[in-house]
Amino acid sequence: MAHRNVELASAIAETGWSQTALAAAMVRVAVETGSKEVLTVTRSHIAMWVAGTRPRSQAAALLRETLSRRLGRPVTLAEIGLAERSTDADDSAGWDTDTLTALVDLGRDNMDRERRRLLAGTAYSVGGLALPLDSWWEEAPQRARARSTGTAHAVGKTEVRAVREMTEFFARRDQRHGGVDGRTALCQYILDDVARYVGGSFSSEKTRQALYTAAAEAVYVAGWMSFDASQHELGRRYFSLSLKLAAEAADTALAGHVLRAMAHQAIDLGHAREALDLAEASVERGRYTRAVSRERALIGIVRARALAMNGQRRKATAAIGQAETDLSRAAPGDDEPQRVWFFQEASLAHQTAHTLWALGDLDGALRHFRDSVRYRQADSFSRTHAVTLGYMGAVQVAQGSLEAACQTWSRALDAMDGVQSGRTRDAALTMRAALSPFRSRGISSVAEVDARAQAALRPVT
Repeated sequence: MAHRNVELASAIAETGWSQTALAAAMVRVAVETGSKEVLTVTRSHIAMWVAGTRPRSQAAALLRETLSRRLGRPVTLAEIGLAERSTDADDSAGWDTDTLTALVDLGRDNMDRERRRLLAGTAYSVGGLALPLDSWWEEAPQRARARSTGTAHAVGKTEVRAVREMTEFFARRDQRHGGVDGRTALCQYILDDVARYVGGSFSSEKTRQALYTAAAEAVYVAGWMSFDASQHELGRRYFSLSLKLAAEAADTALAGHVLRAMAHQAIDLGHAREALDLAEASVERGRYTRAVSRERALIGIVRARALAMNGQRRKATAAIGQAETDLSRAAPGDDEPQRVWFFQEASLAHQTAHTLWALGDLDGALRHFRDSVRYRQADSFSRTHAVTLGYMGAVQVAQGSLEAACQTWSRALDAMDGVQSGRTRDAALTMRAALSPFRSRGISSVAEVDARAQAALRPVT
C-alpha cells in the first residue's frame, strides 16, 4: 500500500500553488523541453503522487525542476520524497564531483542512443546555475594537480595543439552550419581523446594548464552547439564542465567567457535573475580585467543584455558604451585567444540591438540589427546572419511594418539554407506566429513567407 508523500506535499505547500497550478507549470516546462509524455499532466497526477504513487523518471525530473524554479533554489529528488537511493540527489551543479569523472559520464550518456534521448527531454535546470563559493575557485587548480594519473598517457604540446585545432574546426563549422550538424562528432572526440588527455600525466604545470584550457574550450563549443540545437540542459551541463576545467586551469578570462555563455543561454530562455547573476559573475574575480579587449567587449555586451532584461536602463546603457570602447581597442595582431575570433562589429551590433529591444527602443534595435547585417560576412556566419534577420523582421512587425518584415524574413529564409539550428527553427516559428493574424487577408508576401517558414520547419530527411 502506497504511503502519502508528505515531503512532496510540504514542498507544494511552500510554493503557494494549488495542485492545478503546479500541473499547469509542469506542462509549461514540458513544452519547453519537448517532453511529450508529460504534456498531459493534470491535477489528478499531482494528487496521485502526493498520495504515494511514484511518477515516471522523466516526470519526476520535470516536477523537481518546476518546484526549483518556483522556490528559487535547487530542489532534490530526496527532498520531495522521490529519491530511489540515498545518493540520488540533485546533480544539476555537481561542483564537487571529480571533473574527469563528470566529463566521461556525460560523454557516455551523450553517446548512448537511449540516454541521449532521455537527455534531450531533460528540463533546463535553473538550480544548476548556482555557482560555488569563492574557496572552490581558489582550490580548483590544486585539486586538478592532485588528480591521480597512474600510468596515464603523457601529454605535451602536440596534444594541446591537436585539441585546439579540432575545437577551431568545430567552432567555425558551427557558425556556418549550426549546432545540430557535427555536434555528436565533437562530443565523441571529447570522450575518446580530450578526456584521456585530461587524465594524463604532464611534464610541467604550464603544460597541464594549457591542456586544461584547451579542453575547457572544446567542452565549451560542445555546450554552445548543444545550446544552438535547443538541447538546453545538455548545453548547460557542458558549460558547467567547461567552467570547472577553466577554473582548474586557473584561466580566469576563460571562466568569464563561459559564464557569459551561460548568461546568454539564460537570457534566451527567459530566466532574468539567473542571467544577471551569471553576467555579474563573468566580470568578477579578474575575469573581465584579465581578458583581452575583444573578450571584454563580448563579456560586457551580454552583461548589458542581462541588465536591460532586469530593467536596469542606466547600467545597461553604460555597459553598451563600455563594450563599444573595449572593441575599439582590439587591434589586428593582438595576442588573442582563438575563442574570440567571431566577435566583431557585427556581433556587437547584434547584441546591442537585443539590449535596446529589451529597453523598449525599437528604432535603436532596428538600426543596430541593420548594422549587424551590413557588417557580417554572411558566408562564414550563415547561422547568425539568418538569426539576426529573423530578429530584425520581428522588430519591424512590432513597429507595424509588415511588408518590410516579409522582405527581411525572406532574406532570413534564404540564409537558412543548409543551416541546422534550433535558433533558426525558432526564428521560423516566430515568423509563422507573427503572420498568423494576416493569413486570411490575401496578402501575397505574407502567404509566401508563411509557406516558406512552414517548409523550413519540416524535419530534415
